[in-house]
Amino acid sequence: MVRKSGVLLSVTSLPSKYGIGDLGPEASRFAEFLKKAGQRVWQVLPLTVVDGGSGNSPYSPPSAFAGNPLLISPKVMAASGLIGADDLKDAPAFTHGRIDYDLVRGCKNKLLRLAWLNFKKAGQRTEYEGFFKDNRHWLEPYSFFAALKEDHGGKCWYDWPEHLKYRHHEALHRTWEALRDEIEYHRFVQFVFYSQISSLRDCLRQFDIEFVGDMPIYMTLDCADVWANPHLFELDEQLLPISVAGVPPDYFSRTGQLWGNPLYRWDAMESDGFQWWMNRLRHLLRVFDKIRIDHFRGLIGYWAVPADADTAETGCWRSAPHQRFFERLSWEFPNRPFWAENLGVLTPEIEAARKGMGLPGMLVLHFAFGDPGQNLYAPHNHTLDSVVYTGTHDNNTSLGWFEEDGTSKEISNLTLYLGKEISRSTICGDMIRMAMSSVAETAVIPMQDYLELGEEARMNVPSTPTGNWEWRMLPGQASDHLAAHIKTLSRLYGRA
Repeated sequence: MVRKSGVLLSVTSLPSKYGIGDLGPEASRFAEFLKKAGQRVWQVLPLTVVDGGSGNSPYSPPSAFAGNPLLISPKVMAASGLIGADDLKDAPAFTHGRIDYDLVRGCKNKLLRLAWLNFKKAGQRTEYEGFFKDNRHWLEPYSFFAALKEDHGGKCWYDWPEHLKYRHHEALHRTWEALRDEIEYHRFVQFVFYSQISSLRDCLRQFDIEFVGDMPIYMTLDCADVWANPHLFELDEQLLPISVAGVPPDYFSRTGQLWGNPLYRWDAMESDGFQWWMNRLRHLLRVFDKIRIDHFRGLIGYWAVPADADTAETGCWRSAPHQRFFERLSWEFPNRPFWAENLGVLTPEIEAARKGMGLPGMLVLHFAFGDPGQNLYAPHNHTLDSVVYTGTHDNNTSLGWFEEDGTSKEISNLTLYLGKEISRSTICGDMIRMAMSSVAETAVIPMQDYLELGEEARMNVPSTPTGNWEWRMLPGQASDHLAAHIKTLSRLYGRA
């Protein structure tokens, strides 16, 4: 076993002149910071397209495959000749504060449109054509979907005219011809995104840092995958959901979480050997070294809620054909480069499936101190086959937890557990040291905890539709001094 540690930081949270973190020089600098800090892992949130109508959540993507154009670096586009250096002078004067997604979209879309015009004039398309050929199975339906959505003023596909909603062949062909240039523009944007992510991946390999991605388990209804493959989802004759996804009442919500995503038709997926899943995972592993499977238990048993329900309380558990799914997964990916998000309501069946696949599970210290004696998240109960976190993107920061979310009982138990007084000035260091000293093979610390930030730096509040996914680091916060401190801790606990 090789003990290692790393940092959880969304690419969007990197500093940048263009209002949002991107795949350019700051991403490479952060990789260099991790190397200096003796870290072996950079875990990110999904790099999926985000939509303002879904609160810009990367867990509600309009495609299982397409990358987020907002993460494309204008500096890299200028360096590669897609745009000129003078074209960057008209960019808005973004602040270094939280992300203004609407302002960022306006800036990035303008630059990408200009890059597309320049690319067409240049006529050098060999790499572009090769990218399209390799990715045609998802790129063609996604680019058509994106162009159709724009042509219909952003309407959801299930509100389009029936000949497009139900994918009548002649109508699709006719419309495709009319939208040919717009379709190709969206292909081009994906080509630029994946070219830049490939360069970042090369940089991380050079520094011997694992790039760990995150895969949302469900698709939103208004996405290219559901529109192009309605037979794979539990829809009625009007192509609307019969039941939707969520979780029952838990730590995060007393009424459960009603996600609203359409459920999979596992019988249809099984009939072709789970091909959509295999394509999706194969695609992600071209970008990442490992993938965290969000809501892993949904691959085994899932909470189904009637589509007209107001909360998730009225749902019921259903079973997925997980044994056959995992057999195919093991055959396709024998190294099993996955982490399982196994938080929430667990059963012996779920843990048996995870362990049978040899997948590390997650341990979150913020959950450990209500009753630490038998609590699996408490450090004395940790196991080797785990990834330990202080908190995740769905938690408050450790300082925010101490000041806002932790109950008096939890704080009292934590004080007894450590045998010392806890304060706002020590809580982040105390949590980080517990994670680093854990027997778990891998420890991942949110960057906010290394920076000792409070609730203002929280990434997401579950079941809250607005104000999430906006936090960014300030320039200079990933300093050499901090890197040296992290490296000292990692060496102390055998993780550097």
